[in-house]
Amino acid sequence: SAYYEHSFLADSMGIELVEAADLVVDDDRVWMRTIAGRVQVDVIYRRVDDDYLDPLVFRADSMLGVPGLIAAYAAGNVAIINAPGNGIADDKAIYSYMPEIVRFYSGGEAKLPNVETWRCREPQALQYVLDNLDQVVVKLVDGSGGYGMLVGPTASRQEIEDFRRALIAEPHRYIAQPTLALSTVPTLADSGLSPRHVDFRPFVLTGSKGVQVVPGGLTRVALKEGSLVVNSSQGGGTKDSFVLMAEPRNQSQSQTIGGMTQSQGFGA
Repeated sequence: SAYYEHSFLADSMGIELVEAADLVVDDDRVWMRTIAGRVQVDVIYRRVDDDYLDPLVFRADSMLGVPGLIAAYAAGNVAIINAPGNGIADDKAIYSYMPEIVRFYSGGEAKLPNVETWRCREPQALQYVLDNLDQVVVKLVDGSGGYGMLVGPTASRQEIEDFRRALIAEPHRYIAQPTLALSTVPTLADSGLSPRHVDFRPFVLTGSKGVQVVPGGLTRVALKEGSLVVNSSQGGGTKDSFVLMAEPRNQSQSQTIGGMTQSQGFGA
């Protein structure tokens, strides 16, 4: 579904875009098949879920993975980005522990407060959520793409009752949060310009030069009227993001940031 994005990134970075059939593992090393012969692969930026990454380790019926890839990774002969297992960071229950995690590792308080989050596996939190299903947002802890969500204020009575039964049956699978009042921006719709809800996702990189907040980010917009779900898989879209710089930057600095001059902004 994101093939255009993958193709664009590969072309822009000058790297190969491959499928599992293009790769082979031999002697714990990953090779890419080319018309000129095999070429060793040192780094893989993967867009395949963990379960399908290597049929010898995970799902044996996977046709998307590369047999032996995990053995090559464990041997240190190839780097995989995103690393297998880092999906734990997507677990929405883990998010609720971030203030404690920050405090444990840094000795200080988080600079950005968390959105209040109720872990439904805790009886008191579950009872609160059940009593306020029409006011909160309920999410699967391992959900993504806007799937498995209940937005209480806009949900039907039947949807609320369906989630009530699911919460009672498997409370450990859910968290809940208050419904946030997202900002709106003018958006071109069939009826003309009308407000649509948006959110903004910044990107923070950690590397040899420390922590860097990338100027710009991803602005997502809910194209459905009244919707608070901005995920592309749920009919959401994107809008350009513009960064207003306090002082002019020279051309070399502008090129460092996405190859754009300061007057162009940074597209989402």
